[in-house]
Order: sequence, then structure tokens, then C-alpha cells
Amino acid sequence: MFVTIPSRQRNAVRWATPLLLVALWAAFLWVIARPDAAHRTLLIDWGVLSGGLDAPGGWRGAFDHERGLRLLTALFLHADWAHLLGNLVFLLIFGLPAERAMGSWRFLALFLLGGAAANFAAMFTISAPDRVIIGASGAVSAVIGAYLALFPRAKLGVVLPLGLFLEFVRAPASLLIGIWVVLQIVFTYIGPAYGAVAWTAHLAGFAFGGAFALVMRASIARRMRQRQGY
Repeated sequence: MFVTIPSRQRNAVRWATPLLLVALWAAFLWVIARPDAAHRTLLIDWGVLSGGLDAPGGWRGAFDHERGLRLLTALFLHADWAHLLGNLVFLLIFGLPAERAMGSWRFLALFLLGGAAANFAAMFTISAPDRVIIGASGAVSAVIGAYLALFPRAKLGVVLPLGLFLEFVRAPASLLIGIWVVLQIVFTYIGPAYGAVAWTAHLAGFAFGGAFALVMRASIARRMRQRQGY
């Protein structure tokens, strides 16, 4: 039996991941082009500010228009090149297959809502007031969580240094992502960049992404069947 897949479905354009990659690059280049004083002011004005939720009216203020908008704008601000490039690499690795399965609009919603939820979690858990939370790490963590929920048996290529040689091996994605999650939990309390990185945002984003994919699994499965012509 042969099934013909409609050309519209077979050649559907995956635009969300490339769009996000370009937007993150463009935002970073625009920010670093500002003078130092303007650069710092911009991060404060558009990044998420921690603390304040224990004060009277703090919860109500967390959902006002300006502070709510910061949950999204902070995703496109990065501290330096290493911060940006790390997020871009993970977004490229996990974003393309996740978008292929979910569709571009769902994937875009996952990135934005997952990032906003991660930033809110960081804002809530970081007790020090007025710490600026920036970066797409929470949103990328949501993509990783969705990827694991969508492809629990997938394998990822890893390059391992074995003596004088580099060996390419394929390891279960669940194992590699599991190690990554454990490291996020450990780094929340100790380890490199303790107190300088919002590790709770990574964990919250990961949990949101997994839950998002599971909630959407019926519609995603239906979409996959339609793509295959069933």
C-alpha cells in the first residue's frame, strides 16, 4: 500500500526556530551596540526584576502590564556572547525536531509561554530584591522538556574524548537530559555561577515544556497522522 503525502504537508516550512534564532541574534547585537550606560539601563528597564512578591500587593503587581511584559522581553536579552551562543546551540539542537513534530505556532507558543513561566518562577524564588533576570535559558529549557516528552526514546550524538582520539557515540536523550536536569538542581544550591544564574528558571522551564507537550500530545499526534497522509 502506498500513501501519497500532500505536497503542502510534505514541504511545510518550519519558520519558528529560524525566526527565534534571528530575533535573539538581532536583539543581542542591538543591545551591545548601545553605550555602556544605555546598555545597563536597557537591561534594567526590560529585564525581569526579582523580589517584591512578599510585600503587600506584590502578587498583584507581578501581573500588571509592565511587569508581565518583562517576562517576555527578558527572553531576548543576554549578558554576553557565551550566554547567547549556549542558548542558540541548544535551541538549534532541540528546537528543530520539536517544531517539526508540534508545528510552528505551537512551538512558538511553547517558547514564549515556557520562557515567561520560567522567568516568573525565578522572580518568585530569588529573594534578593531587584536582581535582573535575563536570557532565553528558561525558554530553551522548555523546548528541552518538550523534546524529551515527544521523543523519550531518541538518541543524541555525543563526541567523547578517549585518550588521544575523539569518539562519536549515540547516547539516549533521556540519559543526557536527565544528567542535565540533575546538574540544574545541584547548581541551584552550589557549584559554578552560584547566585549569578537563575537555575530555578531552567527547572521551571523544563517542567513547563514537558507538561505542555503532554497536554498537546493528542493534537500533536493528530497532526503527525495528517502529515503522513492518514
